[in-house]
Amino acid sequence: MTHFNEIFDRVKAASRIIAPLHDSERSRVLDILARLVEENTPELLEANACDLARMDKSNPLYDRLQLTQGRLQAIADDLRHVARLDCPAGEEIERRTLPNAILLRKIRVPFGVVGVVYEARPNVTFDVAALCLKSGNACILKGGSDAGQSNQAAIELIHQALKEAGLPADSVMLLPSTHEATEAMLSAVGKVDVCIPRGGRRLIDFVRDTARVPVIETGAGVVHMYFNSSAREAIARAVVDNAKTRRVSVCNALDSLLVDRALLPVIADWLSPLAEKGVELHADVSAFDALLSEGYPSHLLVEATDADRDREWMDMKMGVYTVDGADEAIAHIAAHGSGHSESIVAEDKKAIDLFTSQVDAACVYVNLPTSFTDGGQFGLGAEIGISTQKLGPRGPMGLREITTYRYLLEGDGQIRS
Repeated sequence: MTHFNEIFDRVKAASRIIAPLHDSERSRVLDILARLVEENTPELLEANACDLARMDKSNPLYDRLQLTQGRLQAIADDLRHVARLDCPAGEEIERRTLPNAILLRKIRVPFGVVGVVYEARPNVTFDVAALCLKSGNACILKGGSDAGQSNQAAIELIHQALKEAGLPADSVMLLPSTHEATEAMLSAVGKVDVCIPRGGRRLIDFVRDTARVPVIETGAGVVHMYFNSSAREAIARAVVDNAKTRRVSVCNALDSLLVDRALLPVIADWLSPLAEKGVELHADVSAFDALLSEGYPSHLLVEATDADRDREWMDMKMGVYTVDGADEAIAHIAAHGSGHSESIVAEDKKAIDLFTSQVDAACVYVNLPTSFTDGGQFGLGAEIGISTQKLGPRGPMGLREITTYRYLLEGDGQIRS
């Protein structure tokens, strides 16, 4: 544990160097890193191939773990995009003069040291480093063993970029992928200012239940879409396909489809794009009978179990459940949702208003797929996670969400009576 404390102390010291820098100095690191990613793509792919070789291709995490030339180019592009964003640190949130003539200002400042625990997502290494550096934070990363070589290759480039920019390499540190390292970070009171878990339910629960440092809880995505009886076929077909099949391993992928009973005669036809891609449907009795009788492939139909209603599939599988109206759909989401992303497909304004006002989630969509829950899509450049909690940040967390604020008061010798 002493070894880890020495690392945390070095990162804390680096955070005090990073925070007061001019934005252009921190942005320069990201531009250098983008170039290094492009120049070292073969080496990054080689390291990633070693990680992939240890994972079964049928594992839902395989797609999350995999880097490709296209994905690495997207990472480089995102790094440059984040570098061009406005830095939130130093932003004046509020200014007012008190009755005693004291000037009070509320100023946005970095957290200091951000710790992130994540699973088989090597892109997260770049995303977190970029957002933390841009916002004036230092960071401590603890990735999963599945991505060990990919993360090590990434951190070497990050350290090279920091050194080229004349900044301390300790500004971004990667811990060993061990349970001991996780426990050390979660216990680093006074050294780690906030910890953010990014992964599945087990990881998130462990971090929340174990941490002695403040935690911003990101949530596993048990994501729903509701087809109201007023839904338009063209929209329904397009959004359910995109929400489910775009990337099944990500947290915004669709897990459960709620269908108004009036639509059961057409639901097999509306879900035909999913059948063409081999999506296995776990359906309740009413939906199962309708799908089977109307031609959804029988080998892709399974009777749903009670446990399926709470399942984050991360696979080409999806629950389908019959509801009688918007109230029942909302009740289902309240019982089985995770507060991540929920969508309604409808034309009926009353149903839309009811859904959007009563569904409790970080992101609520109307006639759109849940695949838009993403920091890049929200114009944040990247994200450090999707927060499902209500206290503090909620939804995709970009630069502003990893800052806090302080009050700065200026006077002319006033004293308190």
